[in-house]
Amino acid sequence: MPTVLLTGFEPFDGAASNSSWEAVRRVTGVEGLVTAELPVEFGRASEVLAGLIAEHSPDLVIATGLADGRTAITPERVAINLEDARIPDNAGAQPRERTIDPDGPAAYLSGLPVRAIADAITAAGIPAQVSLSAGAFVCNSVMYRLLGSVPEGVVAGFIHVPSADDLSVDEIATGLAIAVRVSLGA
Repeated sequence: MPTVLLTGFEPFDGAASNSSWEAVRRVTGVEGLVTAELPVEFGRASEVLAGLIAEHSPDLVIATGLADGRTAITPERVAINLEDARIPDNAGAQPRERTIDPDGPAAYLSGLPVRAIADAITAAGIPAQVSLSAGAFVCNSVMYRLLGSVPEGVVAGFIHVPSADDLSVDEIATGLAIAVRVSLGA
């Protein structure tokens, strides 16, 4: 049985909750599922994720985050080598036009089957579409570092989810379970 690591983020920017973590906590029907909440902090979030990968040796890693203003679940195609925050993270850091890895490539492509994920979620009656870029906040930083360091043979990527005001947490959780099944080839 494969091990699946699925993460969401803690609340940030004064919010009381984060739909990514709320949905991850509600995902059901996935055997071998390990879930975790990441801090919304540049650097530290990736360190926590790396520790979880070392501890659990997952076959699949899907990190999720909130994309306020989006109305669909959006698997991300590309992580860019840039941190550029319009707001501070939860530790007060607000990097501007900072390279994540000076020796790294300009971008990494997701290891997830992003088109198949979006199509399967849409077929289930839940809004989904492929997103080209994970932005430049902590979500992108986590995706970039994850894809640059994931052990060989581990499938990994990032999915943004909308606010619970735009799509129910239960629908998001169902969409994430579909994304896991599609990524595992089930």
